[in-house]
Amino acid sequence: MTPFTTETAPALKLPVANVDTDQLIPARFMKEPRKPDGYGRFLLHDLMQEGDIPEPQPGQKILVARRNFGCGSSREAAVYALGDFGFRCIIAPSFGDIFSSNCVKNGVVPATVDEADAEALLAAGDLPVTVDLAAQRITAGNVVVEFRIDPVWKTQLLNGWDDIDLTLAEADRIAAFVARDATERGWAAPRR
Repeated sequence: MTPFTTETAPALKLPVANVDTDQLIPARFMKEPRKPDGYGRFLLHDLMQEGDIPEPQPGQKILVARRNFGCGSSREAAVYALGDFGFRCIIAPSFGDIFSSNCVKNGVVPATVDEADAEALLAAGDLPVTVDLAAQRITAGNVVVEFRIDPVWKTQLLNGWDDIDLTLAEADRIAAFVARDATERGWAAPRR
């Protein structure tokens, strides 16, 4: 995964609540059983066809939305589509639980902000948006807001780590525990 530190880019403003994973990528476009390239072209397809939202533009790497973004099914392809299009950060007041976890596993920052802050960012015009993960700060012109993210997810995203990398980062502590446990609870070790 590519580490995420700071990103400054144009943002897609999506003033819609409850955007579910089927709206992010309709099921009929999911033909690959694994993470494919090309899902980005189907991102928000039906909502755009209905004229309800602006079309994502190349270079937009940040998406600002209203509450409950990524709700619905546990469709990881929704995050594949966002990532394939080029989005690195989604900003919203709340997310579907599985969606936000899938974001982190695919290198996309799920930045949780207060509803008033989301509205301020949506109203900030076409200014570029800067997301600073280390400081947990978002800036768009004069609008500066703080965001929340799970500290473990923050560590993973800053380092570009998947779950295995996160575990390997603790290899010394794990080895020390195993050695200490073998001494303190030798009776618990499996017999060979």
